[in-house]
Amino acid sequence: MTGQKNQFMTEDWWAVYLGLLIFVLGLGALVGMDLLGWVVKPSMFVDLGKSLAPASKAYAAMGGFLSLVVTYIVLLVLFTIGAGAMGWKIGKFVYGFTVIFWVTYCCVIAGNYANIAANAPADIKKFGLSWSLRLTAESGLIIALLVGLFISNLLPRFANSLKEATRPEWYIKTAIVILGAGLGVKAVAAMGLASAVMFRGLCAIIEAYLIYWAVVYWMSRKWFGFSREWSAPLASGISICGVSAAIATGAAIRARPIIPVMVSSLVVIFAVVELIILPLLAQLFLYTQPLVAAAWMGLAVKTDGAAVASGQIVDSLIRAKALTVQGLNYQPGWMLSTTTTVKVFIDIFIGVWAFILAVIWCSVIECKPGEKVRAVEIWDRFPKFIIGYALTFLVMLWVCWGAPKEIIAKATFGAGNADVLRSLFFALCFFAIGLATNFRKLWEEGIGKLALVYVVALFGFIIWVGLIISWIFFHGVHPPLV
Repeated sequence: MTGQKNQFMTEDWWAVYLGLLIFVLGLGALVGMDLLGWVVKPSMFVDLGKSLAPASKAYAAMGGFLSLVVTYIVLLVLFTIGAGAMGWKIGKFVYGFTVIFWVTYCCVIAGNYANIAANAPADIKKFGLSWSLRLTAESGLIIALLVGLFISNLLPRFANSLKEATRPEWYIKTAIVILGAGLGVKAVAAMGLASAVMFRGLCAIIEAYLIYWAVVYWMSRKWFGFSREWSAPLASGISICGVSAAIATGAAIRARPIIPVMVSSLVVIFAVVELIILPLLAQLFLYTQPLVAAAWMGLAVKTDGAAVASGQIVDSLIRAKALTVQGLNYQPGWMLSTTTTVKVFIDIFIGVWAFILAVIWCSVIECKPGEKVRAVEIWDRFPKFIIGYALTFLVMLWVCWGAPKEIIAKATFGAGNADVLRSLFFALCFFAIGLATNFRKLWEEGIGKLALVYVVALFGFIIWVGLIISWIFFHGVHPPLV
């Protein structure tokens, strides 16, 4: 019983619990209860006093700063309960989360400054700007990432003091659970497109799996002379889904603990690079094929946090450029949902792939007498937050399917308020990714040769094969217009 109890006290499960709690609070709108309207929502601004406000007008009397304080307190309590249940050090977590929250939100506010964020002509006219960097409000995510990198590499002691709350995967997994609700609402409005995204996403990742993993494994063995113990987690980390895949593969083949740790560190470093470069390339060359760009983020950018966040940035950048250049005003969220769908299918396959590798290692490579692989390992390796994502999607789809416009409007309102928190969790993830990335320390641990494999594989063929596959399955598919 103890082992079973502990199984439900993991970071993955707590992402489900918190995400579903926020989702249920959002559903209060269906019965006329605005239970999330107090959440702070940033706005593009010139006057700092107008940068924050409660998500719902019903709570307007609170004002922006009080809304921010209440949001911090509620999230601190919820995440601290989870940290305590998982056996983390409560005092250090409270301190770390407090610093991470406030620094992150300062970055979010900075990213919404009009001279940085204003991209659409209407916004530039609205604020009377003579110039703008045109980076959109998503620049707050990049600012958070850069500040995190600065602290991690130039103030390592300070970064280490925040370690207990530096949990990028927890933040992003909770956000993805919430994201399912928004996709459910959008799916009702455009069921044909939603079905196409899911089917094409599934086909794309199966094809990518068959190409990516085999080539990286072969290359690391033949070209760089790595053992099977190193090559398998490296292939999974580079080609499939970064940190989660490297750790699951290392456990499946019973590799030494240092191996998935080293691979995971590389994944985070290169995810940072991809996160900065690929969305800009997508905006420059793929703005006429928005869902190709979105699927490319899911297939090319590793780690759930970086991939989904890159989808968020692409969604904003391409919508802005399409509006300016083509006069097309795409509905927000479809590119992000496409990236997430592709990444979710990849996550689902982690458990299956880890089980397959466990069987191969046990029955063929290691072949120890009397040792058997349990089928339950598929469940053990399965990313549990996917359950939450699927549940919020299906519930919202069920609520809105064939419902009167009034019900759909209420559901959209509730999902929108929950989505404000989803955006905040994205920002927390970005800052935490930066905090977890210390370039000097990783170099001292002998990560250079592994990095060379990563560079050759990622920039030599993974990014480009991912682009080709995305083009094959999503070429000509466009989000609906506003």
